[in-house]
Amino acid sequence: MVARSAGRSPVWLVAVWGATRLLLLLFVLKVLVFPGPDVTSDVSVIYRDWYEVLRTGAFPSDDVTWQYPPAAAFAVLAPALLPFLAYATAFFVLACAVDAAVLALLWRAGRGSGRSPRGAWVWVVGVPLLGPTVYARYDLMVTAVAVAALLAAGRHPRVAGALAAVGALLKVWPALVLVGMGGRRPWVAAAVGGAGLAGLFAVTMPGAFAFLTFQRERGVEVESLGALVFHVARHFGWEGGVLLNYGSMEFLGPHVDTVSTVSMGLSAAAFGWLLLWRVRAARSPGPRSSRSRSRSPESPAQPSEPSESRSPELRPSRSPSSRSRFAAHTAADAAFVAVLLFTVTSRVISPQYLVWLVGLAAVCRCFRASRMRVPVALVLAASLVTVLEFPLLFADVVASTPLGIALLAVRNGLLVTAALVGARALWRGTVRRGSAGGRPGASGPGISRAPSADSPATAG
Repeated sequence: MVARSAGRSPVWLVAVWGATRLLLLLFVLKVLVFPGPDVTSDVSVIYRDWYEVLRTGAFPSDDVTWQYPPAAAFAVLAPALLPFLAYATAFFVLACAVDAAVLALLWRAGRGSGRSPRGAWVWVVGVPLLGPTVYARYDLMVTAVAVAALLAAGRHPRVAGALAAVGALLKVWPALVLVGMGGRRPWVAAAVGGAGLAGLFAVTMPGAFAFLTFQRERGVEVESLGALVFHVARHFGWEGGVLLNYGSMEFLGPHVDTVSTVSMGLSAAAFGWLLLWRVRAARSPGPRSSRSRSRSPESPAQPSEPSESRSPELRPSRSPSSRSRFAAHTAADAAFVAVLLFTVTSRVISPQYLVWLVGLAAVCRCFRASRMRVPVALVLAASLVTVLEFPLLFADVVASTPLGIALLAVRNGLLVTAALVGARALWRGTVRRGSAGGRPGASGPGISRAPSADSPATAG
């Protein structure tokens, strides 16, 4: 009883959040020293230099380390909101404030029938597992936008689409939160909002899309899945090496282009799988209500309450398409799997990428019907290993020592396993066998195998 009340009460949640976030702030403010290389230099040096350029109304297009979409300027310029603090200090304080805002969103989303406070706990525990790096990059702010988009999808699909567009212009990947959203409204809102904002940047600020060239020319970063090939090859006479390239430590040398091409091919295959899943899941009959499941053909229909007395979110759609719409947790599960797939197939897996996964994992666990329990646990384990390989033992990773290789193999292995398990669970939970031909009544699992409180076609 005590453990259950602790899980539902915000007191313990806030207490643990406060203690862990105070520790993170002490590390990034250098009151306490975290072992390994200084992770705050990106903010105090690189972001600060970009800030000075962006203030002039132009993007730092001559700096190859600027590899971000134009809306990233908002995050870099944000410390100006706290002019009484030094730039780096203001950035860290804002990161902590955004962290708190995400917690509030997740706590609110976890209340009610069919919901769970475990999502908020995943965020509280998962973020500090990544160490001070999580406050020293703007990825936490991007994750906040993606979390807000997913949680808005059910009641405010246009808002969700607009937030996804803003997120995509912050760091591209939040566009993937759209993959599991039903209906046209979020997609139209994202397209219109994204095009409008991108056009505004293109017209008003020179160099808005120079980042596309820099991203295309990147190599294989030392922490990526493909990098394991070269870590091992160095022990067998491979003639390449590791250099600081486009702002990160990357392998350069023979066959790097080949591995890079394979990685991009795997990303394309992941996109193809997601597209196939979307088509097949959309053709599968949606979940029926528990009332219709329990009624036998012989039993007379029971009078139901007037539809006007139900809230819009719980009122079933009378359109035929409602039978192929996704359950509430599907948008979160699909977004989580999509980002997992593109993370493990990427040429770069920087430590801060894990905060994306932690945020989406937290949204999944807000729904009791989510099928991502095991992948979420694997991502949390991978987050713990990540802080060991960076920054604690990053020198071993760069030098391709046996310890460094082992850490990368474990971390990347956990992420690959999470992606595969998550993809399988998503497919089995949403695609009916034989749904390709659109046959009604085909056997197999539907959108939700059992009725749940989140069976309406919403996502938040």
